[in-house]
Amino acid sequence: MTVQLALRQLEIPEGQRLRLHDLNWQEFEAILGELGEHRASRIAYFDGILEVRMPLPEHEVDKELIGDIVKLILDTFGIEFECFGSTTFKRQEMKSGIEPDTCFYIANHHRMVGKRRLNLAIDPPPDLSIEIDVTSFTQLKAYEALQVAELWCYSNHQLSIYILHGDRYIDSDVSPTFPNLKITEAIPNFVAIAINQGRSAAMRACRQWLSEE
Repeated sequence: MTVQLALRQLEIPEGQRLRLHDLNWQEFEAILGELGEHRASRIAYFDGILEVRMPLPEHEVDKELIGDIVKLILDTFGIEFECFGSTTFKRQEMKSGIEPDTCFYIANHHRMVGKRRLNLAIDPPPDLSIEIDVTSFTQLKAYEALQVAELWCYSNHQLSIYILHGDRYIDSDVSPTFPNLKITEAIPNFVAIAINQGRSAAMRACRQWLSEE
């Protein structure tokens, strides 16, 4: 006997993820519709596998801090950008969908000014996406399929930078977006300051660091 459950009947504890297999695109779209737009969970879909994850509170704190640091760097150096937060990015022909913790259009910012609805068949993917905590195989494959040029993953007090090379990510010590900054050293340092002294202290330290750079 097959038992069918509605998603509203499933409870995902904070810090955990639910993985569903063998979902076609129509089923993925139906689940997105049932989940709705106003929710705390994040999704990742690639080639029939859907992950629904529920972030921890500290995840959200780190996400906001790192996102604000990126905005501060961009503003300091006069680099124009558009921030699209945790927008759902999906493309049926790539069998992929992802919701980053936060993301930015930088090189393609001029194409995204005023955009309120996205269609990746005609719109570019984000230039920079950021994920907090361990990124799963499904998430990485979705990002690769959607051709997101640069991905930052912050986990266990370390920042990893992935650069798209062809259709696969490679590790990098340098961010192409900020090639003259030691981003992999700076981000963990500012997160540590926020944990010990508070967010305002971390942002002040970031401003001081940028003035010296």
